[in-house]
Amino acid sequence: MSITANRRERERAERHRLILAVARELAETEGWEAVTTRRLAERVEYSQPVLYSHFKGKDAIVEAVAEEGFAELGDLLRRARAEAGPGRRSGVRAVSRAYLDFAVEHEALYQAMFVMPTGLKFASEETPEVLRSTFNAFVEALPEETETREGRAELLWAALHGISVLSATGRVPAEHGDARLDLLIDGIVPGE
Repeated sequence: MSITANRRERERAERHRLILAVARELAETEGWEAVTTRRLAERVEYSQPVLYSHFKGKDAIVEAVAEEGFAELGDLLRRARAEAGPGRRSGVRAVSRAYLDFAVEHEALYQAMFVMPTGLKFASEETPEVLRSTFNAFVEALPEETETREGRAELLWAALHGISVLSATGRVPAEHGDARLDLLIDGIVPGE
């Protein structure tokens, strides 16, 4: 590849990152309704056709943001597990707490990942590797000898998602969060 082609490729990758960063910033400050290709083009100082050369529209941008979010969440869960104390449940608790904190701290990103329509498929042959990797962080948090480990990891993720959404909408009281988490972990990793 020539020097000019390398430079163009780097510039294209940088534009791509900039578009996603601005979309995330706009969504976090004003909500996803404020993220339009027109506003993004203005904010990144590129024309709409340049924006469309990177993404086919808002849905494609949301999907790319969601994939970034899954990568960040997977890394966060792995770090939380690595820093967890001893005990069969400590990794599960650390991962669960990290997940719930992520959902609160990155509300718009979490919406892109789980609420907004995207082409991302879960639990299928078409599932992107970044989603599989994030799911594996849940599996790895469970003790190795756990029966039906993947099924329990799936239930853990689903329950945490439910708690996140119900907490964000005020439908479950925040003051019972630790007790709720204890009950969940008791059900996922019995005994200790």
